[in-house]
Amino acid sequence: MKLKFFIGIFYIGMISLFACSDAPREQDETQEKAVNGQEITIMTHDSFSISKELLAGAQEKLGAKIVILKSGDAGEALNKAILSRNNPLADIFYGVDNTFLSRALGADIFVPYAPKSLDTIDPALKLDLENRLIPMDFGDVCLNYDIKWFDAHKTAVPASLEDLIKPAYKDLLVVQNPATSSPGMAFLLATISRFGQEGYLSYWKKLKINGLLVTNGWKEAYWGKFSAASEGNRPIVVSYASSPSAEVFYSETKLDKAPTGVVIENGSAFRQIEFAGILKGTKKLALAQKTMDFFLSTAFQEDIPLQMFVFPANRDARLPEVFETHAKITTAPASVDPRLIDTKRDAWIREWTETILQ
Repeated sequence: MKLKFFIGIFYIGMISLFACSDAPREQDETQEKAVNGQEITIMTHDSFSISKELLAGAQEKLGAKIVILKSGDAGEALNKAILSRNNPLADIFYGVDNTFLSRALGADIFVPYAPKSLDTIDPALKLDLENRLIPMDFGDVCLNYDIKWFDAHKTAVPASLEDLIKPAYKDLLVVQNPATSSPGMAFLLATISRFGQEGYLSYWKKLKINGLLVTNGWKEAYWGKFSAASEGNRPIVVSYASSPSAEVFYSETKLDKAPTGVVIENGSAFRQIEFAGILKGTKKLALAQKTMDFFLSTAFQEDIPLQMFVFPANRDARLPEVFETHAKITTAPASVDPRLIDTKRDAWIREWTETILQ
């Protein structure tokens, strides 16, 4: 970007070679003065995490303190950012996912910026061509299953969403409420993608008849009801395709194989993409741009998997061995247009609630 700018100045204005070579140095000095000794505030969701060593190194490099402002779940945090648009609570927002993308862009609270290393991101993850929101990480929400339970009961693992309504899987599934849970919403969208707006409620009615259990959040479902992770009696849970890697990483004993498996094919997995962007109204634009560069750097991107157990957006970032071995991604994720999600989200949740919880 800088190179093109200065080449353009040279050809248009015919300024001297000396002036051209001196300009980048002056700009860098100005930016350093602008960031030195400041604070940069990152508004994000409660699940955001960064290693202490990396955070300390980033602050030293930026010449600024990084303040992490955790503000609830992804939807709650975004609502706070929108409501405070005239007097921003932060300089950068990290954590808009593709289910909230249109709402975030429609609120017009972000300024465009193309960070360094933008070309390392898979084009399929780039959903905002104006670069107001930049992909940071992604992961697939899908069915997780208890391998030991299925082996002991000599039952075939479900291969698709359709399998879950069969008698063999009665009283086996626990999901999260899409009104209160991000993975719950993602799973609802997977069923809408698979069965269409006309057929998804019929599918959910069949799940309910087949003994579906609903919890308010992921923690209650996974750590409270899922048989592979608790004393619960549900061997199928909605979670992430990277959950097996977390099970191995956090195990008190060395595991060669994860106790959980995932179902990621046949349109059963919904890909969540997480974005970050600079908030309009920031008084620290130069520093915010440098921070966005840091977020897309290999150092930060390689920190993501073992901090938040999702995949980095930067394709040059190396994955830790436990991720390479145990985390999965689907080759054909379920997909729903973000604009349609924004338009229909509330109606879908209301219809789902009336059908399943009443």
